[in-house]
Amino acid sequence: MPTTVRTAGLRSLKLMEYAALATIAVATGIAIIQEVLVMVERLEVRLADLLLLFIYLEVLAMVGVYLRSGQLPVRMPIYIAIVALARYLILDMKGMDFWQVVGVTLGVLLLAIAVLVIRYGHVRFPYESYSADEPTDRRGG
Repeated sequence: MPTTVRTAGLRSLKLMEYAALATIAVATGIAIIQEVLVMVERLEVRLADLLLLFIYLEVLAMVGVYLRSGQLPVRMPIYIAIVALARYLILDMKGMDFWQVVGVTLGVLLLAIAVLVIRYGHVRFPYESYSADEPTDRRGG
């Protein structure tokens, strides 16, 4: 593939990546503002509101990490899922039967184990660093 076509393609992908990240950041900012307005309108802050704001904060942090490092932090979506399940459990526990509670808590446990496995893998088997200009084919081509 000619270098100019490859370079143009990579630039186009990077531009779309930044546009998607900007969209996610703006949409998350709007969601935060909407949630704060709901709290102000109610004149009350509930635990559910705080947990939802924390989820939004994690999404923004994930966008920031991705912009700084250029890599999607695999653990952050898992953290968001853990907080979302905890929020669901806290809000709906009264309406859940025993097995639903067990299922949600097992989901949290499995996600926490996944984080530990990923962290162990990153420490035990670190990634090779590479430049975006280097070819991804490591077979010598």
